[in-house]
Amino acid sequence: MARIDGSDRGGSPLARFAFWVSRRRHGKVTGPLKLYARHPTVLYGVGQMEMALRRARRVPVNLRELAVLRVATRVGCPF
Repeated sequence: MARIDGSDRGGSPLARFAFWVSRRRHGKVTGPLKLYARHPTVLYGVGQMEMALRRARRVPVNLRELAVLRVATRVGCPF
């Protein structure tokens, strides 16, 4: 059981829209989304990040893999 209970229904229009999108894509409202819905500013920020990640396909594959490798070496990933 989570220490913080998420919101079952979206309070803000943004949360209701995010719940609708989640139900449409995944068949249910995901756990992290329920937690983000408790604070509309955080929900908005996470939504912006997700949209940016969806558009990341515009970057060429070799450049993206170079960036992944660079981040892995900066954080000390052993692979």
